[in-house]
Amino acid sequence: MSIDPSQLAALAAIVRHGSFEAAAAHLGVTSSAISQRMKALEERMGAALIYRGQPCTPTEAGTRLARHADDVALLESHVLRDLSPDPMQQAPRVRVAVNADSLATWFVPGLTQATGMLFDLVIDDQDTSTDWLLRGAVSAAVTGQAQAVSGCNCTPLGALRYIATASPAFFDIWFSKGVTAASLAAAPVMTFNAKDALQHRWITQQTGERLTPPAHQLPSTHAFVDAALAGLGWGLNPLPLVKTHLQRGALIELVSENPLDVELYWQTSRLMTDALAPLSRGIKAAAGSHLVKNTHAGVM
Repeated sequence: MSIDPSQLAALAAIVRHGSFEAAAAHLGVTSSAISQRMKALEERMGAALIYRGQPCTPTEAGTRLARHADDVALLESHVLRDLSPDPMQQAPRVRVAVNADSLATWFVPGLTQATGMLFDLVIDDQDTSTDWLLRGAVSAAVTGQAQAVSGCNCTPLGALRYIATASPAFFDIWFSKGVTAASLAAAPVMTFNAKDALQHRWITQQTGERLTPPAHQLPSTHAFVDAALAGLGWGLNPLPLVKTHLQRGALIELVSENPLDVELYWQTSRLMTDALAPLSRGIKAAAGSHLVKNTHAGVM
């Protein structure tokens, strides 16, 4: 079953710009034309593709089809760049899932190496970012899963090192008698969101026990650091973000020389391997400069 390219373009524009009117302006057509294209596409697919609201958002089927539209545009751009270079050619869009801590520490320099692309980043935990690949909602993802998702290539990147940190004042209040199972069970901890299991992994690594301390929820990488500095709680912070604070004593390590290394992997749609090659090279180079050596050396 073939799909009308103009209908795909209309869907992608609505998803990207949030309304039929904005999509029409982007494509240089009337809002009526966008509505007609969407009606025809939804009838062809036999499913609703857009939730009509403020803003308009895609259904699960719409998300997958919009990503397909972006992939088609990227593949066409890749071919045309080789056959008929055009500096005025519109840059293709690539949707990528990445965890917030990677975005805040090492990921952006990798994006700058892939010129001629526009990026739509989805923020999700590294342990669940593969779900976006499974749903066909992204073309690539930074994941914590070494096993390649079906239809994808998987390359180890290295490990992002986390340090359990707290302010000296907080440490004196809660850990003056040592970092033990009892003190860790009582001291307020910070978590990123409900998916964040890093602190609990570190607690188990340290004590051998599964504890449920009182927890703050702070869904911001930089707020995590700020909250630790302010003495709100303790938490695992990426070493690149707290190294200076540790050196000047504004933060201290809960347990000396006991980091948590989170191994990361770059997974890309196998069909998009060639078109995504510049991006993949940039991500691997950035990871090589900022992450610690990964213990798993294979490529899947």
